[in-house]
Amino acid sequence: MAIKAVLFDLDGTLLPMQDQNRFIKTYFGALTEYMAAYGYDAEEFVAAMWQSVGAMMKNDGSQTNESAFWSEFIKIYGERGAADRARVDDFYKNGFAAAKVTCGYTERAKETLELVRSLGLRAVLATNPVFPRVATEARIGWAGLTTGDFELITTYENSSYSKPTEEYYREILKALALTPEECVMVGNDTRDDMSAAALGMRVFLLTDCLINEAGEDISKYPHGDFSALAEYLRSLN
Repeated sequence: MAIKAVLFDLDGTLLPMQDQNRFIKTYFGALTEYMAAYGYDAEEFVAAMWQSVGAMMKNDGSQTNESAFWSEFIKIYGERGAADRARVDDFYKNGFAAAKVTCGYTERAKETLELVRSLGLRAVLATNPVFPRVATEARIGWAGLTTGDFELITTYENSSYSKPTEEYYREILKALALTPEECVMVGNDTRDDMSAAALGMRVFLLTDCLINEAGEDISKYPHGDFSALAEYLRSLN
């Protein structure tokens, strides 16, 4: 079956990130410092954030990830958490940029999106939807791309599952009216991104910022750098 769409991961794929833990530490550090100004204990706040992120990761599709996150956060902090939601939202607009220093940049990301368009394929940003759209748009910009480069961008507002579940990918397919066989998933994480293969999607493992915590044999996947990805995409057309 002909390929119609290419799904791209963001962090470590289109947006180089050699040390994702450093990104998370810097991001959480900036957010914690921001909220400490409003009386939040740093240790308790970090624990609450992880607990709320965990609620998104366990979301069963009965609500959006946004709802899952804030329901858990408000369960921890009560009315205070609900009242301070606007402060957290404000951080993503005004403080999140502090995490940019942990990310790299490659012109190959933009070149790859241009190649996808030239091949007449649809482009989707299939980034794990545990961030609000404003934070995802910021990271898209750090990668030298725009929201207009993608037909669909998964964020916590429009998603009800997370990677590496099959349901996350099914939700994308439903939104685009596509079958797994009509899509390619491109990512750098053997667990989160290559899990799309279980649905019948073709996959490509970008190895520039490889995450392979389980030590999988990556030879079972088409893989390589951006040049190898370009060659692979052309071979499908």
